[in-house]
Amino acid sequence: MPYISIASLVGVIIFSFIAPFFYTVNPLFLDSNAILLPPSMSHWFGTDRLGRDLLARLMEGGKVSLLIGFASALISTMIGLLYGVSAALLRGGYDKLFIVIVDLFLTFPTLFLLLTLVSYVNASIWVLVLIISITGWMGTARLIRSESFAISSKPFIRILHIGKVHPLKIIFKYYAPLLAPIVLVSFTFGVGGAILAESGLSFLGLGIVAPQMSWGSILSGGKEVIDIAWWVSFFPGLMIFVVTFALMNISNALQARLNQKEAR
Repeated sequence: MPYISIASLVGVIIFSFIAPFFYTVNPLFLDSNAILLPPSMSHWFGTDRLGRDLLARLMEGGKVSLLIGFASALISTMIGLLYGVSAALLRGGYDKLFIVIVDLFLTFPTLFLLLTLVSYVNASIWVLVLIISITGWMGTARLIRSESFAISSKPFIRILHIGKVHPLKIIFKYYAPLLAPIVLVSFTFGVGGAILAESGLSFLGLGIVAPQMSWGSILSGGKEVIDIAWWVSFFPGLMIFVVTFALMNISNALQARLNQKEAR
């Protein structure tokens, strides 16, 4: 199953970033003679209510959705890694402050926090990356903090502290390799969560706006014609499902392997 999921994820990445070089239809081209055409040989995934080719739009939207997903997960994972490890290293008042901040963020439902932040700024790709990162680092930080406390009790870490080695060097050279499996699992979960968050915001009209497009905005554009043109909503929804399902399977496989390693 993880190999199928990895192949599916790689296939979606190729579909979004490489296939447009071969399928050169303009995703913004309006064809008044091809409005809401069903899937056919001329338009493999059909067209939307403005006559735009849906396959070309899914390729272009995939770039945005995957970029937001991977960039947000990378930033939030790095924040969680640095914050969680530093809490275990410094302890004391810093660790107490860490707990208060994390609990404060977790008090607010993530969706409402996203909606609140987005409502005050004009959404763009990098704004969404920043906002999703800000609202997605807490779980990773708590998990890494717990594991870092266990690592910090090891004798060689104590020797490094006695030798007054710089904390950043300790984090990246000694903590990071030991935390790599957990960080990788958190990252894969984060990518799926970020793509779903962006899709939800775009579906509500608070995410990516025209002329840019994402799978969420394409899905949102099809909700008004779903009774007569199922393909406009089905295909972007399918892409979101394939990516998130593949990432969850990869995360579960990594976590199972990590648990087996710890058991041995």
